[in-house]
Amino acid sequence: MIKGTLIAESLRVGATLAGVRLEVRAVRRFAVGEVPPYQPPVWTVLEFDAQESDAAVLAATFADVLDGPGWYVNFSSARDTFVVYPGRVFCYPRGDVAGRAEAQAHGRVCGVPEPQLDWSE
Repeated sequence: MIKGTLIAESLRVGATLAGVRLEVRAVRRFAVGEVPPYQPPVWTVLEFDAQESDAAVLAATFADVLDGPGWYVNFSSARDTFVVYPGRVFCYPRGDVAGRAEAQAHGRVCGVPEPQLDWSE
């Protein structure tokens, strides 16, 4: 089973997230402190589950619908962590320090603020 988090505001305007099966566990909406000008001050977060067999399709779909700059979505299986940016997917074994560092480095290039490069594995 995959567990992940999607910020609804990270989706590109006009994009459609379709062709993937997500089970939404929770929807939360909250104010975020200190965001860059290109991110809204209030986020809608969807915590989701999906089938592990859908991981590659899910990652590719997210890579196609995410907006930039400064957005990503992350999810993990029992074995792997996925971090998806617009047009780019990182997949590394959970706990792999080098894999996480590479995904974080790309996030910095994409304009993700340092405090937001804190995904759970």
